[in-house]
Amino acid sequence: MNYDGEIIKNTMNNENKAPLIIEINHQRIERRIMINKIAKYVFLSSTLFALVVLALLLYRIGAQSIGWLNLGFLTRNLSIFPEKAGIFGAIVGSLGLMLIVIPVTLIIGVSTAIYLEEYASKSKIQTFIKINISNLASVPSVIFGLLGLGLFGRLLGLGSSILAGGFTLSLLVLPIVVVSSQEAIKAVPGFLKEASYAMGANKWTTIRKVVLPVSLPGILTGAILSISRAIGETAPLVVLGIPTLIMRVPTSVMDDFTALPIQIYYWTLDTVLTAEYANLAAATIVVLLSVLFVLNSVAIVIRNKSQKGF
Repeated sequence: MNYDGEIIKNTMNNENKAPLIIEINHQRIERRIMINKIAKYVFLSSTLFALVVLALLLYRIGAQSIGWLNLGFLTRNLSIFPEKAGIFGAIVGSLGLMLIVIPVTLIIGVSTAIYLEEYASKSKIQTFIKINISNLASVPSVIFGLLGLGLFGRLLGLGSSILAGGFTLSLLVLPIVVVSSQEAIKAVPGFLKEASYAMGANKWTTIRKVVLPVSLPGILTGAILSISRAIGETAPLVVLGIPTLIMRVPTSVMDDFTALPIQIYYWTLDTVLTAEYANLAAATIVVLLSVLFVLNSVAIVIRNKSQKGF
């Protein structure tokens, strides 16, 4: 192979094939390299900007919560006096919501994905259903709040209970779980299912023993995203009529409750009247981030263990 300026000549030993001539455009190559460098620095700058904003936000929240975030703040109930206020009831309410949201979204979402991918026949109706499920993921959360108010709050008579709030948030994040589970099931190699059928297993056994274990990491990724969104949602709970100040701690799923995002929202609004509410809101944000971090960590550990197994 000889190199001569902008032309590379490759003379084949085979007499039936003509020499291969490739023209190299150096200006085009240099232009692509320059575009690649520009794109690299643009994306790097965007990432650094996002990290700086996040660092400033966390610093501001941490600085404002100093002196307010203590054991008493975590164990006391709500109060109209900032120095006596606590968020124990809000923590219990948020955990109660997650105890409803997690099983409801996982059971219904994964079951829906299995039916659409493994049992439903390929038709226009199936395509229509998939498109609408994907579109539901982009619907504003306040619309789900209105749906929860009409369906669970008034029609079923659940009011502003934990059960009504959990079902409402489940509807909100259900499309995320369905779509991510569908993609995870699609990614299962076909030869694994064929091998299961060849061994004499039926469809449900193949799904239970092969499809679900292999697709579990992708399903849990969608679950992590849905839990992260549900635990921080405020608009659906506001529309549902969740009270802003409730002294007693809920003891059942039928009790009225408040949640951490609700307290952050209203304490932020009340800072124009009492400046100390800003410190309470910052301390509550730290607690909310900690709860979210713990829930996500557990889900990530489970996902990583399932990945090692397959």
